[in-house]
Amino acid sequence: MAYFRQNSRLTRAAGALLMLSLAPLAARADQLADIQRTGVVRVATFDANPPFGAIDAKTHRIVGYDVDFACAIADALGVKLALVPTNPANRIPLLQSGKADLIIADITITPERAQVIDFSIPYFVTGQQFLVPAASSDKLEDYASARIGAVKGTTGEQALHHRFPNARVLAYDDIPLALSALRNGNVKAITQDSTILAGLLAGAPDKANYKILPALLSAEQIGIGVKKGEGVLLNAVNQQLIALEHSGEAQRIYNSWFGPQSPAPQPRSFTITSH
Repeated sequence: MAYFRQNSRLTRAAGALLMLSLAPLAARADQLADIQRTGVVRVATFDANPPFGAIDAKTHRIVGYDVDFACAIADALGVKLALVPTNPANRIPLLQSGKADLIIADITITPERAQVIDFSIPYFVTGQQFLVPAASSDKLEDYASARIGAVKGTTGEQALHHRFPNARVLAYDDIPLALSALRNGNVKAITQDSTILAGLLAGAPDKANYKILPALLSAEQIGIGVKKGEGVLLNAVNQQLIALEHSGEAQRIYNSWFGPQSPAPQPRSFTITSH
């Protein structure tokens, strides 16, 4: 996992000045002022994609890597955090409809998405991998014409169509449903971000029956989504991401969810809103 973290840090360092210079200092609208006036920032985040966001069985709160970043952003803005549970297909519609102010939900930066929303500098780099039964082939190409499960609306789904056009791609609403399809034999593999697959497998009672293939289907940069035209808010988010990196807090958050000797993270206080 350290490989992805190091790449993410290099990406942030290289892209920070460029992205900040491109973001307009005077935006057409000022969503940041609205957030500060209401005292609440609404963040769309996952509630079923560990370790980025999932419901804690004991506290019944959403916790995860992305939630910790959402908390840090809210603290920097001096406002309360309201989490808006989402899934991959609903992330951008929630932002565009005004039901969320930010997307912090393992969303990959792509040219297509950048046409409809703006992205912060990357705060994580990951890659798409396959989860397959333990006895299955280790070669990615052996699944080129197989039935493969992916989460609806993700870049993993898109990457499958592009790289393996002869595969039958079955799209599911979330990764637990995709795992159920793999268990039932409905698909021969499922694909998702490597970190999500690792978290999914670690929590599975039958994890010995499965393995993650080492080859990457694709490599991806993850950013925070901001509504188009909100340059002031985008700059504030970028500045906080840089501050988190410089202070070491970004590394602490990473270690708490991905580090081999990390302590159990403590949930933060926030509210959950419906959509």
